[in-house]
Amino acid sequence: MQQRYVGNSGLRVSSLSLGTMSWAGETDEQDAAALLHTFVDAGGTLIDTAASYAGGRAEAMLGSMLNDVVARSEVVISTKAGLTTSGARHSVDTSRNALLSSLDASLARLGTDYVDLWFAQAWDPNVPLDETLAALEYAVRSGRVRYAGVSNYSGWQTAKAAAVAGFPLVASQAEYSLLQRKAEAELIPAVEDAGLGLMAWAPLGRGVLTGKYRGHIPADSRAAQSKLAAYVEPYLEGSSSSVVEAVAMAAKGLGRSILDVSLSWLLSQHGVATAVVGARTPVQLKEILDATLAPLPPEIAVALEDVSSPA
Repeated sequence: MQQRYVGNSGLRVSSLSLGTMSWAGETDEQDAAALLHTFVDAGGTLIDTAASYAGGRAEAMLGSMLNDVVARSEVVISTKAGLTTSGARHSVDTSRNALLSSLDASLARLGTDYVDLWFAQAWDPNVPLDETLAALEYAVRSGRVRYAGVSNYSGWQTAKAAAVAGFPLVASQAEYSLLQRKAEAELIPAVEDAGLGLMAWAPLGRGVLTGKYRGHIPADSRAAQSKLAAYVEPYLEGSSSSVVEAVAMAAKGLGRSILDVSLSWLLSQHGVATAVVGARTPVQLKEILDATLAPLPPEIAVALEDVSSPA
């Protein structure tokens, strides 16, 4: 698997990252171990998690596998703090106390004395940005965090954070795919100008860009589950279907899978360091790892950009 530098930093990560949002929920320990082992065997290095995933249980599950399923030295771990979830409600707190307390808890669950990349998971309008950034800087200077970044920040928020931070931020996390190109308007220019690398989450349009929802909703999919359907539904309506059909047509002409075309397009975009794939099962991960991830012919890329262009 290709290795890339994150922005202007010396941090190198795999072009695909393994997301763990489903761990300890949809994905049980046996499948998670298989996912981790298969991903690392394929050359993957970056494992992305968060304190908010399954109330910390995803981190704990990953921690239980370090130095057992894979060696700690073989992986780059990124985690996030500042966001808690209760049902469908989200609560943001990126104060110094909340962030550093969350980091201590994350390290304990992961069973490691440092994480490679740590994010403030969301913008907090109630906490001074300087306080949030100071907490990130303290974590880096204390050695518990190697690199830091911001997640789900808008373009101007990212630019401001990078400008006023007393140390170099290296990464930004945001949703980005052929079905969600909002990042191109302001975020990606801000990321490139500040020398950050973009970690694109939901690069397969929350699963829709695999093509599995064409014409029906599979019984074992997220869209078929009452608790998770709202996550997928925005991309099952309107212009999204036209985009998926265009990708399917391109894939057929190229002799490649729909997800291969989708990921290949994304990984060729400016500023993208890695795509965070949230495979829930070993079968899904195999389909992703079988992708060629080769650059698309220019005329195909332009056609897909035309049909998926935001209104």
